[in-house]
Amino acid sequence: MARSSSDLEAWPDYVGTASAALRDLAVTTASGTTLTAADGFRHLIEIAHAGRAQGQRIYFIGNGASAMMASHFAADACKNAGLSAMAFNDASLLTAIGNDVTFDEIFALPLGRLARAGDLVVAISSSGNSPNILRALDQARSMALQIVTLTGKGAGNRARARGDLNFYVPAARYGWVECAHQLILHYWLDQYLNLYGGGAL
Repeated sequence: MARSSSDLEAWPDYVGTASAALRDLAVTTASGTTLTAADGFRHLIEIAHAGRAQGQRIYFIGNGASAMMASHFAADACKNAGLSAMAFNDASLLTAIGNDVTFDEIFALPLGRLARAGDLVVAISSSGNSPNILRALDQARSMALQIVTLTGKGAGNRARARGDLNFYVPAARYGWVECAHQLILHYWLDQYLNLYGGGAL
């Protein structure tokens, strides 16, 4: 039986809930200290800028829609901001590690091969509980990498407790969290460019 338009969720309510989750963005440090959103973004900008000055690299990781975001922002950070950034989204690499080793290692293994102490890992995970993300964060911690997490859904998700800087979106739906993560990363990069541009140090 056909449904009528009156069965749809109201668009203002849908958008309003997503907007509220962004307004209520929670930013915490590794010790659990709460930061204002402004201080969290300022800290992330300074991590990236200091890394550029020291020749360090940013690795973006994520699954599904978050993998596309990882590629998108690695490209934008490299092209627009002059940051050394990459995402592990090469199909041959991912499928080889997934098939020959284990899917849980698809980010941890290349981090182990390529990253150096002081590099930055930006982990994007709507649930914050994906085993391959958690394994990559453990690998990053063992190598003295800096860690930033973007998560959502459950406030007690496991990735949120593993970052040096954690951006948590209090929204229950994947779509809302994914859209929020994209806006968070765009805001970070826009503010980075406002402060430092993409040219010389």
